[in-house]
Amino acid sequence: MSGSLRRSVVLCASLSFAWAGSPASAVIGAVDAVPAATLLLPYFEVDLDPANLNGINTLLSINNASATAILAHLVVSSDLSVHTLDFNIYLTGYDVQTISLRELFVNGLAPRTASDGQDPQDTISPQGPLSQDINFASCTGVLPPPQMPAALQTHVRRALTGQSSDWEQGVPRCYGRFLDDNIARGYITIDTVNNCTLRFPGQAGYFVAGGAGDATNQNVLWGDYFYVNSAQNFAQGDTLVHIEADALNPETSVAGEYTFYGRHVAWSAADNREPLATNFAARYINGGIFNGGTDFIVWRDAKLNQVPFLCNTLPVWYPLGQEGIVIFNEQEDVEFPQTFPFSPPPVDEGLLPFPAEAQRTPVDGDSLPTPFDFGWMYLNLNTTVVPAGANPPEDPAAAQAWVTVVMDAEGRFSVGYPAVLLDSALNALHFFPHQ
Repeated sequence: MSGSLRRSVVLCASLSFAWAGSPASAVIGAVDAVPAATLLLPYFEVDLDPANLNGINTLLSINNASATAILAHLVVSSDLSVHTLDFNIYLTGYDVQTISLRELFVNGLAPRTASDGQDPQDTISPQGPLSQDINFASCTGVLPPPQMPAALQTHVRRALTGQSSDWEQGVPRCYGRFLDDNIARGYITIDTVNNCTLRFPGQAGYFVAGGAGDATNQNVLWGDYFYVNSAQNFAQGDTLVHIEADALNPETSVAGEYTFYGRHVAWSAADNREPLATNFAARYINGGIFNGGTDFIVWRDAKLNQVPFLCNTLPVWYPLGQEGIVIFNEQEDVEFPQTFPFSPPPVDEGLLPFPAEAQRTPVDGDSLPTPFDFGWMYLNLNTTVVPAGANPPEDPAAAQAWVTVVMDAEGRFSVGYPAVLLDSALNALHFFPHQ
């Protein structure tokens, strides 16, 4: 997001606080950067070599848009959607917390925050003149978080690089794809919560309809993120994906509707969160001043609650297919690569550029070739996940996703921005231009 646009968002939010006394809200199903109950970092990369301080790192910020003190619960998942690590973050009113994932994964240091009961002297989470600072008794002994034990650090690093880990019950299992480059990959969700919790989404009690479980429906979170690589002289950033909650809207409260955490609540809509989009328009540039090319950052929903799996195997839904991809150049010439609308595809053929839940895919790379240097792509990422059965019940072929475009001029500058959303998973568009 450009500086001027970001300032406009902040100004609009500030005016809303002044006039209405509460954060701005938007229409459910129109995924936009307004304060929300859940934030999604759709993909991260972190070079785990402690000696390579100039390697790729991901930074993010979590912000509280209200004067009310809140708790947030952060969950780190692998690129194949296995929950790997979680911790709690306390935010006083109007607070901001920045996180370096290298600091978390390499040094085992989570953000140090604490509510008033654990920090009566305000040395950890200071209270500002306009901010509330309260006690969450459930956080006693939990906040501020200690340094991660060495065994847990090892588990997290191995899990996020696709290596086996015996952290759970001493049985070796795998959590993600092994790409053999010592780069941790995955995605992150952050939810507002009522209490300090170490439960993951999908575990009993985390979501209860109406925000009565661990997770609340407070639409107060906002944030952004950056990919930073000093060695390659670039940084790219965007807003986090903002996902609103609404316990009264039928689209997010009636069983069978497609909600963001639908797979984790047995499609009961108990999470009350709006889903993302399924169809996108995304530009690409491979040449000219952008000699570093274009990557698509893509997060997808496999519609199954994935658990650790036997190494040397892959989850039953992998790889994810899609209903259609159409590649245009700037003269409207068009390419129709073969795709499959089922996951996993019935045969190992056709284009599978986004097989995981979280990935970075180079345009005109091995998995997404294009005959053109400049143009745009129509991405219909809906897919019927066969092992998930007839889910989500309202439309089993719908599959929420998120696409971010990053363009790089190597050693000079880079940009990142979200692809254009063409629909919502509330009413998935099963169409793409075709012959």
